[in-house]
Amino acid sequence: MSSIDTSLPDEIASVANADEDERLSKDVIFELLKNRRWREVLAYLLEADETVTLGELAEQIAAWENDTDVNALSSDQRKRVYVALYQTHLPKMDDAGIVEYDQDRGLISLSDNADLLMMYLDTDSHRQDRWDRWYAGVSVTGASLLGAAFFGVPVLSALPMLGLAGTVIVAFLLLSTAHAVTNHRRERNVDGKLSRIE
Repeated sequence: MSSIDTSLPDEIASVANADEDERLSKDVIFELLKNRRWREVLAYLLEADETVTLGELAEQIAAWENDTDVNALSSDQRKRVYVALYQTHLPKMDDAGIVEYDQDRGLISLSDNADLLMMYLDTDSHRQDRWDRWYAGVSVTGASLLGAAFFGVPVLSALPMLGLAGTVIVAFLLLSTAHAVTNHRRERNVDGKLSRIE
């Protein structure tokens, strides 16, 4: 038999035994995030954005830990991570309510409480705020249209310059409005998450 300790730290155990509506304290969140492998599990699940198998999760984490590609992993490297995830890490994360782990089928997905931890992770897999690309696109398109009309490109030179400039301004106005609405929704979402933290 294995002598691996699968008990949860006291701070996490108290949350795992509480109602689902219970708030997570910052102490519990940081206790959960102090384990590097748990952070790697969360980062991978966030990137996958779906249910994954234990095998694929173990392979990717083993590749990250050994600074290599999944195809270059040895059998021992895969097995070491697989066993640790199967026996220890995933059951504890499931008990803490951070992941949904079906041990019999080997399927893992993020739980509803995982979003409270995600805002503390610094991963490249978080969806980036790419509004700069939209603003650059509108700027280049607007400048191209106005420049083409100014230099007499057929069709565009027939349109009034003031009308083209107005179209570019309206495009910026619509883009700015969409950006403001998106930021407002994101702020409300973050505020909602923060309200669930003690």
